[in-house]
Amino acid sequence: MHLVWLLAWRFRTNKRQNGFISFISASSTFGIGLGCFVLILLLSVMNGFEKELKDHLLSVIPHAEFKSVHASGIKNWPTEVEALMLHPEVIFVEPYVNATGMLQKGNKMKAVEMTAIDPLYAADGVIPSLVTTQQWQQFQSDESATMLGIGLMQKLGLSVGDKVQILLPQLSEDLSLSAPTTLRLTIIASLDMGGELSNHLGYMHMSLAAQAQNIKYGAQGIRLRYRDAFVARELTREIGYELTPEVYMSDWTINDGNLYQDIQLVRAVVYIALSLVIAVACFNIVSTLVMAVNEKQSEIAMLKSMGAKNSLIISVFMLQGTFNGLIGTVVGIILGVLTAINLAAIARFIENLLGVQFLSGDVYFINFLPSELNWNEVYLTALIAMVLSVLATLYPAIKAARINPATVLGH
Repeated sequence: MHLVWLLAWRFRTNKRQNGFISFISASSTFGIGLGCFVLILLLSVMNGFEKELKDHLLSVIPHAEFKSVHASGIKNWPTEVEALMLHPEVIFVEPYVNATGMLQKGNKMKAVEMTAIDPLYAADGVIPSLVTTQQWQQFQSDESATMLGIGLMQKLGLSVGDKVQILLPQLSEDLSLSAPTTLRLTIIASLDMGGELSNHLGYMHMSLAAQAQNIKYGAQGIRLRYRDAFVARELTREIGYELTPEVYMSDWTINDGNLYQDIQLVRAVVYIALSLVIAVACFNIVSTLVMAVNEKQSEIAMLKSMGAKNSLIISVFMLQGTFNGLIGTVVGIILGVLTAINLAAIARFIENLLGVQFLSGDVYFINFLPSELNWNEVYLTALIAMVLSVLATLYPAIKAARINPATVLGH
């Protein structure tokens, strides 16, 4: 085995080797390293977006909603809420009323999706963490208080303390619309929820919204959050079929799932595309070894005439090609891991240097470039690169073993 390593290294580092062969060899090493580096980096960015989606966006929006099919709302909703709280996969439950209407300040109007909540139940949710303790206490004590997304407030030129009017449609028992009700509310806090949420979402008291919209039982629906947001589709249907009242079932994947699906699609495309890049780089190993075999036919013939077996010749050239794949893989993995770990700081430095912003909080739900390194993906990337590198050495190594010493040395 020592002889195999020695011959492989001598063949690879031979100073008399053709310069073009050295260039192709370096190109294969560079291509494999670049493919590993970019693959790890982009997968880490996709993981970062998925993590921020779960920790940021999905902490604000409900994972599931059960909305009554009747205009009167959900009868005995406190009992239903208590029952849902006992489910092992549910971590938060609250009643709500949808209060979609027109927000008016002076001569300015804008459509708004107000979610009317009960402060008693909402206290265990994420909303109190978005405002100060004093603002939350004010919301609890003042039924006319409202909290609006910061983007919505900026578009209407509003500030905390302003009084606004909201026009809400009223629903009759047959679900027909009647004359809208006008409510006067006081803005006690602004909410920065990221992306489009801050441009159209707000919160008000459930009791006020239920009274304004003639919701007899006080709650139009129930919304909840799960331990794992990514099982929402299956779990929502399972829970919904067991509920006593007739409800419409909805989960976050229906309204906001396109973002998660886009992340998964990009992840798959990135993996396939960059795996092909690594594969193409490995084809350079084939070219390198084929030219090396042609150049070293006399050395191979001499080894075989001295008793070297075909298995030794195959091992030598497989090992020589594997060196290229190993060096490229190791360098690419190391650079990819280091860059992925420090990507947020690197991106921030480039933003400050160039005076640009890669992600805008007004459009996306985050305003920084996220990264989350997954070591299993690092191992898989290294495995793919090494397997392709080894496979690329088979044909040239077998070709070297088939060289006839008599033919070569006879010339």
